[in-house]
Amino acid sequence: MAAFKTIDDMELDGKAVLTRVDVNVPVENGRVTDTTRIEKIVPTVKDIQAKGGIPVLLAHFDRPKGQRVDSMSLKVVLPALEAALGQKVAFADDCIGGPAKRVVADLKPGDVALLENTRFHEGEEKNDATFAASLAALGGAYINDAFSAAHRAHASTEGLARLLPAGAGRLMEAELKALDAALGNPQRPVMAVVGGAKVSTKLDLLMNLIDRVDHLVIGGGMANTFLVAQGVEVGKSLAEREMADTARAILEKASNGGCTIHLPVDIVVAREFKAGADSETLPVDQCPADAMILDAGPATVESLRAAMTTCRTLIWNGPLGAFEIEPFDRATNAAAQAAAELTREGKLTSVAGGGDTVAALNKAGVADSFTFISTAGGAFLEWMEGKELPGVAALEASAR
Repeated sequence: MAAFKTIDDMELDGKAVLTRVDVNVPVENGRVTDTTRIEKIVPTVKDIQAKGGIPVLLAHFDRPKGQRVDSMSLKVVLPALEAALGQKVAFADDCIGGPAKRVVADLKPGDVALLENTRFHEGEEKNDATFAASLAALGGAYINDAFSAAHRAHASTEGLARLLPAGAGRLMEAELKALDAALGNPQRPVMAVVGGAKVSTKLDLLMNLIDRVDHLVIGGGMANTFLVAQGVEVGKSLAEREMADTARAILEKASNGGCTIHLPVDIVVAREFKAGADSETLPVDQCPADAMILDAGPATVESLRAAMTTCRTLIWNGPLGAFEIEPFDRATNAAAQAAAELTREGKLTSVAGGGDTVAALNKAGVADSFTFISTAGGAFLEWMEGKELPGVAALEASAR
């Protein structure tokens, strides 16, 4: 387990606490349409206040590329933030300099402030030392609660942790503990489910997982590439035929390392990629030349369910088929429901993450039954790939 301080370990009384959060939420017509990320930062804000600290929230919004862009102002999240926290939130129209200093100076215990988009300054994404120092001058402690931005070495995610006493917020703490339970120090056997369109985008992930898990389930379009590598014809299905040698190398590495690879044994095929398209279930080696594989079949799901019952830990990233449209969501739904049932029975620790994954588990109606679902996208994926996350490394360094 990574060694880092949390809110519990820090002296915050009377201090302005620079708190990096992720409120990069979807907005339509000037209104936040999904408040999930905002709601998840509430425990951190409240716990800082409970320790006498005054939370000063730092965040990015969209990609202004170092320029002030009015349509990317964090002011748009203020109403949703105030509703989630149940109190007024002071807003500074810059994150450094006079505007920020004046707002912070006026804060009293129990108050909260939100500073303007850190990415309005080039120094943010460049992790510029001068910009980081300007941020640090505003507070007496730093809390990072934005695991979803921890794979970026930016001033507000990495630089600040090296300038102020630093610790993890509640969401960051929960993410890191869950990820440690899934891959760092898991109960074995461990199963990983990896879906998605292309092997090329998840090559690092697959290579890392082979050395870390006992069962590796490959689904989605990626599975078709592995089928091609084994000499199975997949018709008009999405497949990276040029990656066949790579797929064979992965299969060989898994075989030599004692990792069992699970590929579809039956398939659901259709001639059209649309909701309600005529489809049929066939053995994996019988895809018609004019058809596409759009989902795994029921025999595949039963095989995965049986393997899952022998495991103690599950990590999930990506769907098993074209889950966005019916009826090609059935394998993902059924496998997710099996995982959820085992989790509810206390037989499985289940951790999932990635945008499509969260959407698929919500669609399957099981998101609340998994042990932990990461709201991070790129950071979750890079962690699964075994890469160091700068935002986490900086917290570890601060704790030494």
